[in-house]
Order: sequence, then structure tokens, then C-alpha cells
Amino acid sequence: MSKNITAIYPGTFDPITLGHIDIIHRAANIFEKVVVTLAVNTSKKPLFNVEERLEMIHDAIDKFENVSVAHFDGLLVDFAREQKSLVIIRGLRAISDFEYEFQMALMNKKLAREISTVFLMPNEKYTYLNSTIVKSVAKFHGNIDNFVTKFVADQLHNKFNGERS
Repeated sequence: MSKNITAIYPGTFDPITLGHIDIIHRAANIFEKVVVTLAVNTSKKPLFNVEERLEMIHDAIDKFENVSVAHFDGLLVDFAREQKSLVIIRGLRAISDFEYEFQMALMNKKLAREISTVFLMPNEKYTYLNSTIVKSVAKFHGNIDNFVTKFVADQLHNKFNGERS
């Protein structure tokens, strides 16, 4: 474990998936502290509001002693500095993720030379998984049990069906 290093793992987490949780688990084994950071992305129209997403994240990370949750609106590097974080965690599922993530890492490095981006790959069973796919499957009443926690599945069913499963 990297002593005294705080890492932040930003995302919209709409909703948090087992792939996200896998990245959190990997980061929690590497860094002393991990802050799962709910970022507000004005270019996205989330299904869940901030409070709902925070609740789902809290439920998902409950088992990790060195992981906490935060929320911010603004530049990621500014938030990282506030958290005294030297590392930004980004998940890479496929080669298609790399170009965008690489550009963001370079921009963040220009803005804050002291902060590094660390790319983590999820377990191969999650490489196809993203929140958009999960929402689509849930919308059409497909089985999402292998993609999200039970709590998140219940929240998705509630959004699309008006009831909890």
C-alpha cells in the first residue's frame, strides 16, 4: 500500500456498477485513502440526482475501510488539491477509453504538475460494462443482477417501474 497517498476516483456514477466497484477495490489495495468523487458533468443528463447517486455509492463502498465519498463541481485538479490528493484514478475498460482519458490526464498534468493520473483496468468480466448499458437493460426489464449491487438494481427498477423489486 502506498503510504500517505490519497487517490481520488472521479465519475458521474449514474449508477455505480460492479466495474466501478472493482476499480475502487483495486485502488483501495494500493493507496492509503481513496475518495470516490461524484463529479457534476454538465454535458450529461443523469437518470439519478446527486443525492440518489451519493446514496448508491455509499452503499457500494460500505465494506471498504479506507474509502470515502465526496461530491464536487468544478475543476478536478482543484478538488484534488483540496483533498491533498496526489493521484487521480481512472478506469480503462478498452482501447477506446484510452484516447479520451489520455487527453484528460495530459490536461490535468498541465494544470497541476504535482498530480498524477493512474489508470486501472477492471477485471476482464467487467470490460464491456458501463452505466449507460446497465440503464438500457434495466429500462427494458432485463436482468441486471450481474452488473450492479442489489441496492442499485432496486433503485433502477424503482426508476423504471415505479416500484422496488
